[in-house]
Amino acid sequence: MTAHLTPALVLIILFLYFAMLIGVAWLTGRNVSNEGFFLANRKVPWYVVAYAMIGTSISGVTFISIPGKVGGTGLNMAFSYMQVVFGYLAGYLFIATVLMPLYYRLQLTSIYGYLEQRFGHRAYKTGAAYFLLSRTLGSAARMFLAASVLQLFVFAPLGVPFPLTVSLMLGLIYAYTFKGGLKTIIWTDTIMTTFFLAALIFTVLTVGKTLDMTADNIIPSIMNGRYGKMFFFDNFLTDPNHFVKQFVSGALIAIAMTGLDQDLMQKNLACKNLREAQKNMLVFCIYLVVINFLFLMLGALLYQYAGSLGLQIPDHTDYLYPKIAFDHLGMAAGIFFILGLIASTYASSDSALTALTTSFCVDFLNFEKNTPVPPETYAPEAEHKAYEAAVATQRRYRTWVHLGFAALFVVIILILNAVSSEAVINLLFKIAGYTYGPLLGLFTFGLFTRFRIHDRWSLLVCLLAPTLTWILDVGCRQWFDLGFLTILINGMFTFAGLWVISYREEPVES
Repeated sequence: MTAHLTPALVLIILFLYFAMLIGVAWLTGRNVSNEGFFLANRKVPWYVVAYAMIGTSISGVTFISIPGKVGGTGLNMAFSYMQVVFGYLAGYLFIATVLMPLYYRLQLTSIYGYLEQRFGHRAYKTGAAYFLLSRTLGSAARMFLAASVLQLFVFAPLGVPFPLTVSLMLGLIYAYTFKGGLKTIIWTDTIMTTFFLAALIFTVLTVGKTLDMTADNIIPSIMNGRYGKMFFFDNFLTDPNHFVKQFVSGALIAIAMTGLDQDLMQKNLACKNLREAQKNMLVFCIYLVVINFLFLMLGALLYQYAGSLGLQIPDHTDYLYPKIAFDHLGMAAGIFFILGLIASTYASSDSALTALTTSFCVDFLNFEKNTPVPPETYAPEAEHKAYEAAVATQRRYRTWVHLGFAALFVVIILILNAVSSEAVINLLFKIAGYTYGPLLGLFTFGLFTRFRIHDRWSLLVCLLAPTLTWILDVGCRQWFDLGFLTILINGMFTFAGLWVISYREEPVES
């Protein structure tokens, strides 16, 4: 750690940071109803949502992994990730023009309510269960990687054991979200987005200055250098970073992991109306392109800086950014890195925790279907007391569900730490990606066909599709690298299975 960045100073910074978040939670979380917890009463300005969504989409893993990816081992790295980002734009266009109008027209709290209306009870529960599984595993794994970096560079030198680090991290998330939910998260994520953007921009300018680059020539210097290539069109079969694979995968990932994901769509549904939600998505797309380009710029600068000093690149390239920030760029860079990593980690994790709580309460505890109806003002006092008791019961259940998911995160992270295998983490991310394939197939079949399905077979179809995708992926790996296209194959298998169990509903004669 930087000589001037003492453990005491780190603790003071973290204390002030979380005191600020708790203060925001106290201001925004008073007397919040279920509607406020789940959707912030649908009254959040679109430009606030667009800015807050950056923090949700950029996790702590992104904060440290994308810069390390630029010069990492593998075929055609450099700026190849921008091909995925451009694919995101096509996916977000589909979300804004097809999915958002559907969700707003049906006035959904959980987007998986559409599956119940379109197919039936089992398809609805299957879709919601896949989201819970995918988001729980994926978010816990992402938080584990960020927690590992913080433990290595910040908390281990302080003598703090890893289980305590993780428990404190999840405890703080719970502390500022359990009352206000999305109503609080929209504003805390806005603050955290500002912090990690400040860290990103500060580090880019600092490293650029040490390499004698000015603000005018920093982009041309990077793009004309060894790390600046962005598009790759050769070796379609063997190159996982081929443009077509990356672009198509980016579009599908955006549709599946944003448009069909309760976490990201929950913020969009908090806007006042559809038009504002679509404006939010347009501005968010601009933010996304610029920010990911900055992360890749930072990666190129870090590798150039390491080369100029003769530094050894860590075997785990995720550690390149923190190593240089702490050991070579001075106290300010170390402070910005800590704040940026914590901000990006918390902005994605708190949102995931609230989305999981929302989905479980609405999709499995049936909060919306059993919403207490307020009595008339002139109703007997007993009816008012019964209504208040019912509201209090739902609030208590919601609190326990929220706490339960936080505890589950801790358990998964500690298991990952005990196993201590990067291959296991990669497998978890792979599994999380596989679970979005059935959601992609379910929604695609519902939107683009008029068939009904025999709902009792929907779970079997959604279990077979990922299994067949895995068999195909393993079987053809020596000839063809599917890469991120597994989500497309998975969705196609699901679509085909739904077609097999489908039937055309006969019109009812008058």
